[in-house]
Amino acid sequence: MFKRILIANRGEIAIRVMRACRELGIETVAVYSEADARALHVRFADRAVCIGPAPATKSYLHIPAIISAAEITAAEAIHPGYGFLSENAEFARLCKKCGVTFIGPSPEAMRAWGDKVTARSNALRFGLPLLQGSEVLRDAKHAISEAHRIGFPVIIKASGGGGGRGMRIVRSESEVESAFASARHEAETGFKNPDVYLEKFVERPRHIEFQVLADQHGGVWTLGERECSMQRRHQKVIEEAPSPAMTPEKRHAVGEVIRRAILETGYRSLGTLEFIMDETGELSFLEMNTRVQVEHPVTEAVTGLDLVQLQIRAAAGEKLDLPDTRPWNMRGHSIECRINAEDPRTFAPWPGLITEYYSPGGHGVRVDSGVYGGWRVPAHYDSLLAKLIVHAPTRAEAIARMRRALDEFIVGGIRTNIELHKRLLEDREMLEGTMTTRTIERLLSEG
Repeated sequence: MFKRILIANRGEIAIRVMRACRELGIETVAVYSEADARALHVRFADRAVCIGPAPATKSYLHIPAIISAAEITAAEAIHPGYGFLSENAEFARLCKKCGVTFIGPSPEAMRAWGDKVTARSNALRFGLPLLQGSEVLRDAKHAISEAHRIGFPVIIKASGGGGGRGMRIVRSESEVESAFASARHEAETGFKNPDVYLEKFVERPRHIEFQVLADQHGGVWTLGERECSMQRRHQKVIEEAPSPAMTPEKRHAVGEVIRRAILETGYRSLGTLEFIMDETGELSFLEMNTRVQVEHPVTEAVTGLDLVQLQIRAAAGEKLDLPDTRPWNMRGHSIECRINAEDPRTFAPWPGLITEYYSPGGHGVRVDSGVYGGWRVPAHYDSLLAKLIVHAPTRAEAIARMRRALDEFIVGGIRTNIELHKRLLEDREMLEGTMTTRTIERLLSEG
């Protein structure tokens, strides 16, 4: 097992990884920008190294500074968390070259599954259902031709990224050229990869993802699915496990295909395969995220597993001693709400000083957060303040518990989306479990 791990991230995920390390007896190294000098993850770590000024490109995305921090602190491994460099195959390659273990898949596996076009080829090879799509688009003329072949509406998507960036919905030929140019620009800016491709656009889909885990000894586990349909502009807002749209039979069938694909491609780490479900209940593979997900706590709640500890143990070469349950037996129901520093009406980020902070508690309530009262939320990074997670025997009880916990959550001095979450948990589609990726959009249009 590693003696010391550097966490190449900030905020709640950095603290989440530190907690896993502490329970495994591993020392932690935090890295931080000048804007994060008083951040909680810096105070929680055993050691901390400043890696640059506030802009992420000069700190959390600056590979030489992060690897240098690992070298001067004698860290044996680097955990990238999510976002930033977590799906950067070149960073994983350089870690290996410098003798530092990257806690995640190999650079080769990351390229095979992290690039969306290549991942579609893998999915097709192993029999995962796919939406009709294209290869990497050469230019706007190629995009127009492929859009006509597939049939409007289509969506242009970045090949090397996610989180809603580099995505444009196109409903007619007249929209293709400008959408292609803006998607390429956003992909280049956000992911240093301008490649984009086309995919058939489903008007009212559900977003469902499957959690996988693999060690270096041929062990592969599918750990059930998460429902992530409650999102706005491709950004997830509420997640839950299991999905109210899934059946045990479908969970088992899809899980077996995923298990074979992961095993035969040599993938060794945590990973998440994302699908959309159309109006008829059919699943289609979208992409794979080769890292720990923001919403991983809901899977932890219903499986009883510490996914981050298992990810670290797999990276250290341990043979994971988990039961071969297909599908994994999930206990109860879990829901996660992302608490963001943002205006609840316009969704504009709202940085500033937190004058008061109280997080909820009680039976079945978990809060993963990186903030505290008296801390100033910087304007340079993602607006996520905390993740509020509840677990209960049934979905109805989980919703009731989440409502109670949201009522207890106090964040003073800045605006947050707590009131939006309360409204979402009263919506008919959410209560009935029939939500789609358009539910929040519909609710906002109703005022």
